[in-house]
Amino acid sequence: MTHPDSTTNISLVLVSLMKGVTCLENDPALWQSLLQLQERVREYIAVLGLELVLDEAEGYAYIRQRPVGEGEPELPRLVPRRQLSYPVSLLLALLRKKMAEFDAMSSETRLILSREDIIELMRLFLPDTANEARLIDQINSHINKVVEMGFLRRLQGRDNQFEARRILKAFVDAQWLNEFDRRLEEYRSHISVSQPDKEEHP
Repeated sequence: MTHPDSTTNISLVLVSLMKGVTCLENDPALWQSLLQLQERVREYIAVLGLELVLDEAEGYAYIRQRPVGEGEPELPRLVPRRQLSYPVSLLLALLRKKMAEFDAMSSETRLILSREDIIELMRLFLPDTANEARLIDQINSHINKVVEMGFLRRLQGRDNQFEARRILKAFVDAQWLNEFDRRLEEYRSHISVSQPDKEEHP
């Protein structure tokens, strides 16, 4: 017989995972339940064609579509693919590279960046413009999108300070990072062509 508390806990864990990323730092009690119930969670979501990605060391977990095996029917996607703009992809790549450098040089676990830091990271790879205010507005829009996606978190009481979330390491993997320089050149070429300066045509 299943204990009522256990049923409640697994329901809370599953709902949290279905809504997005589950993190140790956000809810330690829920995270502990996830660790204790992870095998049952894997069984539950497997019937939906999903799998659990759990990094206990970094303290995050999420679900993703399970790759279809040979001869298996392809199920409808429950976890939609995100279509990202080039500037947002660029910002994620720059943050991932910054995190790799930070991890190599620091014993701290939290990478904190100011809004100005992020603006300077992106400025080199965006088209030149005479309208500085417009450029900053655009970058702020990209920052807000990355916050919405869960890869950056505003520090409480400090709207201009952000923590780069560790789950970024799962989203931008090591192989992707190894091709970073080539990809940045692609981004720079793409943005310069697809987003020309329109200051002369308001």
